[in-house]
Amino acid sequence: MEMYLQNQALLYGAFIVFVLGMLAIDLGVFHRRDHVVTVRESLIWTSVWIVLSFAFMAFVYYRYETIAPGRGTPAALEYLAGYLIEKSLSIDNVFVFLLIFSYFNVPARYQHRVLFWGIVGALILRAIFIALGALLIAKFHAIIYLFGAFLVFTGIKMAWAKDKQIHPERNPVLRLFQKMVAVTNDYRGRHFFVREGGKWLATPLFVVLLLVEWSDIIFAVDSIPAIFAVTSDPFIVFTANVFAILGLRSLYFSLAGVMRLFHHLHYGLSVILVFVGAKMMLSDFYMIPIGVSLGVIGLIISGSVAASLIWPRRGTDTPETISTVNHKLK
Repeated sequence: MEMYLQNQALLYGAFIVFVLGMLAIDLGVFHRRDHVVTVRESLIWTSVWIVLSFAFMAFVYYRYETIAPGRGTPAALEYLAGYLIEKSLSIDNVFVFLLIFSYFNVPARYQHRVLFWGIVGALILRAIFIALGALLIAKFHAIIYLFGAFLVFTGIKMAWAKDKQIHPERNPVLRLFQKMVAVTNDYRGRHFFVREGGKWLATPLFVVLLLVEWSDIIFAVDSIPAIFAVTSDPFIVFTANVFAILGLRSLYFSLAGVMRLFHHLHYGLSVILVFVGAKMMLSDFYMIPIGVSLGVIGLIISGSVAASLIWPRRGTDTPETISTVNHKLK
């Protein structure tokens, strides 16, 4: 048992070092200077993260097949299903990022900086949520029924929800923050905080970062239970989450301009949540094969995207924005 725990610690440690190394290369080499991320650059980084994600799936197969012959293929499929669930749900998060950036008129050259630190915070929060989720399921197995019912409810609610509107000024976290910390009236370059008159002031860029982090917490409430529906292995849950999130920044710059074309995607996501919720509640009575789950998830995602392209939305529905950041922060 002690040897197993040591191996697990080394495995997690090596993976975290790899992730930190990739983040350091991203920020310290390719984005050392703030600039507007082009679609070409975004697509290249999106491809890099997708390739790395699938390469890691091969590692998952090799590791689990080595430990327990015959376990490699199911483990790899569980990782892939979890990755697709997290990736598809993160696409909806991209839409929220777009609304936040539009609402606060965030300069394009600083958007990558916000998303970078937002992703770092999201990785930490997701690790905590996953650890708590795994602990709860291990200690109180019946909680899977609660998770499943919650996902079904969330999926149905998402399907009936109207077009997303975002009102940052109503966010309780933002209101509390503004009561505690003074905020400048305009952006101060790439800085999150500035010192003026002997006082530290937050900038609107930090307010945007705060809202990005808050939105990820909200999405994690749905996505973490969803991935536990396809696997209970904490390592697979954690790594699938990490790879899905790490590609989220580049995915944003690739999809930001065309997100509104996928207006039926939220229906597909709602069906996925209902499906994995039902799968979780039925797990003690009938275990849906992982291959079937993977096929259903892939079919739902591709079907909702295809439906959006075949039946395009009529008219425009650009989110209402306020003219100045100063007015938005009042």
